[in-house]
Formats: sequence, C-alpha cells, structure tokens
Amino acid sequence: MKKIIVTFIAALILAAALIALSGCGDTVVLNVYNWGEYISTGKEGTYNTNREFEKWYLEKYGKKIRVNYETFDSNESLRAKLETGSVNYDVIVPSDYMIEYFIKNDMLAELDFSNIPEYKNIDEKYRGLHYDPENKYTVPYTYGVVGIIYNAKAVDPADVTGWEVMWNSKYSGQILQFNNSRDAFATAMYMLGLDVNSEDKAVWDTAKTKLMEQKPLLKARVMDEVFNIMEAGEAALGAYYAGDLLTMQSEQADGVDLRIHIPEKSNVYVDAMCVLKNSKHKSEAEAYINFMLTEDAAVANSLQHCYSSPNTLVLNSEKYREEMGDEALAVLYPDGYDFAKAYAEYSFKNLSQPTLDYLTGLWEDYIID
Repeated sequence: MKKIIVTFIAALILAAALIALSGCGDTVVLNVYNWGEYISTGKEGTYNTNREFEKWYLEKYGKKIRVNYETFDSNESLRAKLETGSVNYDVIVPSDYMIEYFIKNDMLAELDFSNIPEYKNIDEKYRGLHYDPENKYTVPYTYGVVGIIYNAKAVDPADVTGWEVMWNSKYSGQILQFNNSRDAFATAMYMLGLDVNSEDKAVWDTAKTKLMEQKPLLKARVMDEVFNIMEAGEAALGAYYAGDLLTMQSEQADGVDLRIHIPEKSNVYVDAMCVLKNSKHKSEAEAYINFMLTEDAAVANSLQHCYSSPNTLVLNSEKYREEMGDEALAVLYPDGYDFAKAYAEYSFKNLSQPTLDYLTGLWEDYIID
C-alpha cells in the first residue's frame, strides 16, 4: 500500500512538473534590441516598461509573454550583429539612415497598423520621412540633434561657436569624439561645409584628413562611455546627442557645469521602432510597439531617455512637462525650430554600398593610423 501511495505521489509530482513546463513553453519570449538608456527600467521605483507590458499583454490577450531586452550603442554595431545571422530579434530601434539600409536589404517586415492603433498619437510631421516615405515599416520613437556638450568650468564658452572647438588645441587631451564612422565623419563634414550624404570619395577623403588632424587632440573615442567621463569632469568637451546632456546634468559631479552648443549645421535624426522580417512573433512585436505609444509608457520612457518625443501624448502630459522643467524643454523643443527644414537639410541618408564600403575602409585606416 505504501508503495502504491509513493508511486501515486511520484506520478502527481511528475504531472505537476510537466504542467509547469508546459506553462513555460506557452510563454512567448519577445526579443527587443534597443539603444542603451532608452527605456524606463523600474530603477529607484520608476515605471518598469517591459514588466508593465508583460502584465498588460496577459490582461489583454490572456497569454504570457516575457521581454528579453538587450542594448546596442551605435547603428553600426546593430547592423554588424544582425548581419552575422546568429541572432533572432523581433523589435529593433535603429536610426533613419540605418532603417533605409535595412529596407533596401529586405530585412524589415511591413507593419500591420491594425495592431498598432496608438499610432494615432504620432505627430504628422514625423511621418512619411525619407527613410520610410510610405509609412510601411516604422513607428517613430524619438528624434533629436547632435551638439557639442562641454564643461563650462573647463571650456571658455566664448570658444564654443561651432564645430571648430573640437579642433581647438587649447583643449588637447580633453576632447571626446564619436566612436562610429557616420557621426565622427559628420563633425568634420559639417564644419567644412561638405555633404554628409555625398557619394564622392574625394569628399570623404577630405573629411578623413580633417579627422586625422584632430586625432592627436583627442582624449578618447566614445559612445555610452561619454556619460561617466563627462559627468565626472574627466573631459572638457565632446560631440554627442543633445538629449543626453540632460541625463549627464542630473549626474554631474560637484564642480562640473555641463552645457551644450548646437551648431547651425548638425545631424538631425529620428530613431524608430521596427520589426525584423525574420521575427517569429510579429503580432506580439506589433503589440509591444503599440504599448510603447500609450501615455504611461511613452511618458515614462521619455523621462528616462530625455530625447525629444514625436508622441503628442508626451508633450501634452502635465507630468512630463513638470518633471522635465522649462530649461530641459527648451533644449528638446526650442521655440521656432523648423524640424522639417532641418531634417531635410542635415539628416543622414543611407549611402550606396560602394560608398559604405569605402567609408568603412577609411574608418579602419583612421583607427589604425
């Protein structure tokens, strides 16, 4: 009898285990690849976007979902990882020119906007831009401009009148440059009045020469490392995305006074949410994008990443405006700013493959020389 009971209990335990495993198997894993510092993570009691999405999805669809969230630090590193073919992401958030590249190479899925009703919240001026003119593949997430972030305790503000300050020998050893080819070359090209979308190799050669002149003055080439370095006052100035100034200011050390100068000619960009064509969970990916456009998620994420938002619910949010403050809003949404004009003139566009290959070679030579 005892043996029968033990056998029965063992069978129950096995059945329970199988049920548990079956439940795990029913949980969809959604793989999201986004920029660092680009989402509200629940840190210090803040809104946890991915966990809130998981709860929302279960309540709405009666199915379990788990977000596997990873980050990248440049469009070029994103492209390199995707082109290895060894990863299976569902949602990615590239910048405009890289989106063009992905569309050209048939890497993105056309979106079913019936699954994204909150798309109505995206301001019209950020739709139908050159990288996705028919609004088939993308939903704008953020937009912004590149500027020169500097420590006013180490840099004379009178010197910060344009890109030229990045070549000022007065600040030798204290200058940070982008550690990706398009952004780094653009600092030289905008300064020289060159076309950042040129297909002329001679134009890129000229820009490389200018970068080589700057190289001895650099402290480092950086991407996300810029935060710790600038916040600690370990560098005097560097080119970076304007919204990140606000994050840096909130963490700057005593004796550091971070400010920004935005040159007249500078990269204006849009980062947008997309679904990869090889996604195994397209409808779930579209549900994720839709959730990101809802007010609570959009406001929380915007407060975290401090970039300009194309979502009308964000700018109209009293909570957002109060927490950001007037000075921050003036940086992100300057009065009289003509986004359409600036974007048409200064945004990056995808380059032809021969020019991309040539740029890659120039960048490799620049790093090695």
